[in-house]
Amino acid sequence: MKSNWIKYVFIIFIVGMLLFAIFKIRQDEEEKQQELEHTSSQEEKITELTLGIAELDTMNPILSNHKNVQDISKLIYDSLVTLTADYKAEACLATEWAKQSDNSYLIKLRENVKWSDGERFTAEDVRFTIDRLKEVSSIYSYNVQYVTGVDIIDDYTVKINLDREIPFFEYQLTFPILSKEYYEAEDFVNTEKNKSPVGTGKYKITEVQPSYIILEKNIGWWNKQTSLTIEKITVNLYSSIGELYNSFKIGNIDLISTTNDNLQEYIGIIGYSSKELKGRDHTFLALNTQNYFLSKQEVRKAIAYSIDKENIVSSIFNNKCFTSSFPLDYGSWLSQGQDVSNGYNLEQGKQVLTDNGWIFRSGTWQKTENRKTQAITLSLLVRASDASKVSVAENLKQQLENQGIKINIVQASDEQYNNSINTKKYDIALCSMTLSPSPNLTTYFGEGNLANYSNEEVTSIMNEVKNTTDEQVLQEKYTRLSELYKTESPYISLYNNKYIVAYNSGLVGEITPNWFYQFYGIEGWYK
Repeated sequence: MKSNWIKYVFIIFIVGMLLFAIFKIRQDEEEKQQELEHTSSQEEKITELTLGIAELDTMNPILSNHKNVQDISKLIYDSLVTLTADYKAEACLATEWAKQSDNSYLIKLRENVKWSDGERFTAEDVRFTIDRLKEVSSIYSYNVQYVTGVDIIDDYTVKINLDREIPFFEYQLTFPILSKEYYEAEDFVNTEKNKSPVGTGKYKITEVQPSYIILEKNIGWWNKQTSLTIEKITVNLYSSIGELYNSFKIGNIDLISTTNDNLQEYIGIIGYSSKELKGRDHTFLALNTQNYFLSKQEVRKAIAYSIDKENIVSSIFNNKCFTSSFPLDYGSWLSQGQDVSNGYNLEQGKQVLTDNGWIFRSGTWQKTENRKTQAITLSLLVRASDASKVSVAENLKQQLENQGIKINIVQASDEQYNNSINTKKYDIALCSMTLSPSPNLTTYFGEGNLANYSNEEVTSIMNEVKNTTDEQVLQEKYTRLSELYKTESPYISLYNNKYIVAYNSGLVGEITPNWFYQFYGIEGWYK
């Protein structure tokens, strides 16, 4: 019996060993297969990106007036401050900043940064760049127009002095910083096009040819916590925008951006994905609150209720614009999720006038005050040289007169228009402005604003927001400003242009551009 028991145990042991061996072999085979599949997948990932520039002027980022150059330059040159996807100021080459007085900012610089040629980045580079911006004509000259000088405290600290108080000045520090060492020995304005300037950004220029520029991952980039999948970027150069669009259409370019609202006519609708974003060109009405009629809140609100913005966007712009309700509703973190528009509501417009003693008679709204009866009659100032704005003015005239508010359009020459704006000699002005990424609303609510609008609460809020960096306080104050923009109606936002980013459908990753930067999430892109 004992020998049989030992024999059975031995057999079970042998069977167990065989089963374990089979299991182990299969496990090893599965792991090898997974490894092969992973390796194959990695090999299939394309880690190169192709971009394009039409009619290149210069690769010097502060001299170029080319939007595509400015966009691509942000991959090569870092700024002191950058912006997040929702337009919040974020540290870049500057690690922190502090408002020392109304006229000065102290800025601490990042200490572990080197230029792509190995030289150290220091405060000298910051002062050099600002000095050049003050001397040349640049898209970024606006950012430093009130800078009177830069004091170097030490290698990594600068003090920027201003000739006046600039609310949210840190948002002006988004210009590319250039190397003093590299450019000081060059003819700054006429540096040879085939040279490869140095930067501190994610990518560096490694080759410049007449038909293309090569960027490669900057292994010395200071942000060691971010790993870039894209190893190489080829920037093809084209003699015309038509060539660039055609190259994208046939798949030779991976991403393009434009404010051209006829883009589909050039590239079709197949083979790519796109994102349409609210652009920074903002069109609005300024209602002069010093005017007899417009000094009355109910008249301003009635006008706001009586304007169908969708009608303007569809009938005049063929839906190639976005309606707008507030200057910051292009995606700013201080205006997200808020409906600031009064909405199109003809009955509400009539009711607000009726509730305040106005009578609709003979096709117009009238009111008797101090024994004098007056019908609401207003002039609308528009720039005659801007055909689309004239069409908007005519549309507004028709809409408002259908509601019983008489409008006289004043088509002014450019000089007359500018003089009228500067002297506030208008009832209603059809205005446009290119919005800054800064949340500064001085144009709308500050002293001497376009609507001649004053309100103690607004003045108090404007003073508070320019003197705090507390995000919760800013959020609360801007929410209140947007409410006052709606209820007081000194302005009526109409529409913004569209900014379009189109990209190859094979481009994989989180693609969340805005008009400040196209390449959010590029660290995870591949094809």
